Amino acid sequence: MARGRRKIENPATARRILAAAEKQFAAEGMAGARTEEIAAAAHANKAMLYYYFGNKRRLHRAVLENLLRQLHSRSEFPEKAASAREKLLAFVTGYFDFLATHPNYPRLVQREAMEASRNFGWMVRQYLRPFHNQLVRTIEEGIEAGEFRRVDADHMALSILGMTTSYFAAAPILSEIVGRDLLAPASIESRKQALLDFLDHGLNRGLNGGPNPGLNRGLNSEGAKSR
Repeated sequence: MARGRRKIENPATARRILAAAEKQFAAEGMAGARTEEIAAAAHANKAMLYYYFGNKRRLHRAVLENLLRQLHSRSEFPEKAASAREKLLAFVTGYFDFLATHPNYPRLVQREAMEASRNFGWMVRQYLRPFHNQLVRTIEEGIEAGEFRRVDADHMALSILGMTTSYFAAAPILSEIVGRDLLAPASIESRKQALLDFLDHGLNRGLNGGPNPGLNRGLNSEGAKSR
C-alpha cells in the first residue's frame, strides 16, 4: 500500500481529493496549500481528507506517488520492441504525452528539488534515477547496434528529458513571449513533431552524413501526420 494514503473505501472521493490537492500543491507548495481549500475543491470535507490521507504531508506524498506511478506506466520501454530506436520512440512519445496531460508534474518535481525536501530522496531512488538510467541504456544499445550515431548517452538522455520537461514547465511564460497558447492541442502536437524531428537529425544520422531510419519516420508509420 502506498505510504501516502490509507485503504480506499470510496475511490471517487479519494480521486477528487488527489486531483484537487495536485493543483493546490503545484500552485502553492506543500506549506502554502490549505486543506480546507483542497477539500472544498474536491466537493468533500476536511474529515474525509484526513480519513483517507491522514494529514497534509501524507496527502502531498500521495499526490507525488500517484503522478510517478502514472509516469512509469506511460513511459515504459517495451520489452518486445525490435530495436533501440523503437524503444526510444515509445519512451519519448509516452513521456511527452504524460506531460501534456499532467502539466502539474514538472512544477511539483521542481519544487521538491529546489526545496531539497525529504520527498526528493525517495523520488530519485525509486523513480527518477532508474528512469534516467534506462534511457541511457537504450541510447547505448542503439549506438552499439549502429542505429544511433556515437554520442555521450548520458548527455543525450539529459537533453531529451530537458527538451521535453522544460517546455511544459515554462509554457505559461513562453506563451506570453511567443504570443500564443503553447498548451493548446495544436501547439502541443507541433512541439512533439519538432522534438522528434530534432532527435531524428541529432541522434539518427551516421557519422558519414547518411540517414538512418529516424524517430519521426517511426511515428509517421503509426498514423501521425508527416513532418
